[in-house]
Amino acid sequence: MLLDALIDLIPELNKAFLETIYMVAISLFVAILAGLPLGILLFVTDRGLFLENTVVKSVLGFIVNMIRSIPFVILLVGLLPLTKLITGTTIGPTAASVSLSVAAVPFFARIVETSLREIEKGVIEAAVAVGATPWMIIKDVLLPEARPGIVHGITITTISLVGYSAMAGIVGGGGIGDLAIRFGYYRYDNTVMITTIVILICLVQIIQFVGDHIARLVDKR
Repeated sequence: MLLDALIDLIPELNKAFLETIYMVAISLFVAILAGLPLGILLFVTDRGLFLENTVVKSVLGFIVNMIRSIPFVILLVGLLPLTKLITGTTIGPTAASVSLSVAAVPFFARIVETSLREIEKGVIEAAVAVGATPWMIIKDVLLPEARPGIVHGITITTISLVGYSAMAGIVGGGGIGDLAIRFGYYRYDNTVMITTIVILICLVQIIQFVGDHIARLVDKR
């Protein structure tokens, strides 16, 4: 009976799993594309660094903290008008990717900033002393030195996005979370609920393992 229920569930699980991967992939791409330069900017405009700018640092810091202070479920609902404007709909994995991306960018930016802060100040000061331009310092000093931390940050962000994507199911975002809510919660189907939990646990474990392995490979320190 349980085996038959699982077999019948395979097409739905397959569709939900692919939707989750799709949402996470889009959001992670946007997070890296926007969050990496934002994190670098937050770091280099800080006091005592080569592009010190208190105004830029304060404004960016305020925006990042403001977005991060909003619980994701509230952010998800609050961004529905923007989602409608960008994607033309408020349901489905593409629509959910908008809110996921907005949540992921400041999250990843702070992780990048933290990774850069772990670099010894002497290394940066030496680069400035020999006349390196800001771009050269960022490209040849900051990013190579912070690479393992940034890879760990990508891993953490990806895992967080898996959790957020499950919450997106509340507003019909699709994915594993949507499947768990529609079948597991509304229909009181424990088989679906347990199966989705197991899938999410396995997915997170795989992401963490791969992320840790890549971080070790790029750590040349």
